Amino acid sequence: MLHRSARPKSGSRRRALLATAAALLVAAVGVGALPAVAAPSTASASLAQRRFAAMTPAERVGQLLMIGCPSTSASAACLRIIRAEHVGSVILDGNSALSVAATHRVTVGLQAAAPRGTALLIATDQEGGEVRRLRGPGFTDYSTALVQGTWATPDLQHWATTWGSQLHRAGVDLDLAPVLDTVQKGDTRNPPIGAFDREYGHTPAVVATKGVAVLRGLVAGGVSTAVKHFPGLGRVTANTDTTAGVTDRTTTADDADLQPFRAAIAARTAFVMMSSATYTHIDAHHPAAFSRTVVTGLLRQRLGFRGVVVSDDLGQAVQVASTPVGQRAVRFIGAGGDLVLTVVPSQAGAMESALLARMRTSPSFTKQVDAAALLVLQQKERQGLLC
Repeated sequence: MLHRSARPKSGSRRRALLATAAALLVAAVGVGALPAVAAPSTASASLAQRRFAAMTPAERVGQLLMIGCPSTSASAACLRIIRAEHVGSVILDGNSALSVAATHRVTVGLQAAAPRGTALLIATDQEGGEVRRLRGPGFTDYSTALVQGTWATPDLQHWATTWGSQLHRAGVDLDLAPVLDTVQKGDTRNPPIGAFDREYGHTPAVVATKGVAVLRGLVAGGVSTAVKHFPGLGRVTANTDTTAGVTDRTTTADDADLQPFRAAIAARTAFVMMSSATYTHIDAHHPAAFSRTVVTGLLRQRLGFRGVVVSDDLGQAVQVASTPVGQRAVRFIGAGGDLVLTVVPSQAGAMESALLARMRTSPSFTKQVDAAALLVLQQKERQGLLC
């Protein structure tokens, strides 16, 4: 997304954040139309399992939603939507000149809308270069990925640890980075990645080495990572944010350009972000984010990823504009995804309604929703976001 695994957080910091949010909480969560699963009967159930079992279907669906909120304020509109639709995650959207401390006040304000005991997962896009949402005092002004890729690998990992620490202090839990798309040297027809120097190099080997160094550094700094954009945007000639029909006619399921994603999975990235392009040699009939062949078959089964699968923006992206808003969420979860990202917060209601409606008619889809919600909660538990 242009427009716009994890080390656990400090327990004391997160408990304090949850306590602050609980003190500010002014609205109770709603009750869904479907019955909740009975609570676990064994004392050995994890905190995530116990939290999941106590949730209504609507609350579980809310854990699958990530909405865009301003980077500069905990807006009343966002707080209202988080409460009304049980939203479990937000992305700080839009560039901000606020300091680390001021950004922390924003994230604490957002946490006020989270249900008691289950904090929001707060994400942002902090790659470097032009894609660096948080730009105020205390946030390092650093180079594009292409420049970062020329640094010595230990130095790159060291600096990524610094960047991760800055995000952590600001109350950010997830960096939607690093970019693991490979753009061939001299390719000037790649608007989403190459035009902004978002790639770490021009070969999969370099992208893998440098991307994993950034991944490890961010995690060491205290934030989780969402590597992107699987299975790669390095060969497309249009931007899915601004163009429909974006298609990759080269990449295969055994492609060398998947090497950076394999390396990131081996390095235990907690999240993988899906591309919305269509890949004719993998699944010619569906965008990757809506393709069970890509999400479940390739990413889950062949590459062995066991973490959280997050979509690229399904809100404003022109690539998916022809699909009704609610169905974008249904198709992504149906393909095997877990966390639906929309930068348009007002779409959360339509997405929640569509997911709940599908659950009422499909036991198998309900199982997918439940599995995804539990996976998100388990990741939150690892990051100290449950209490």
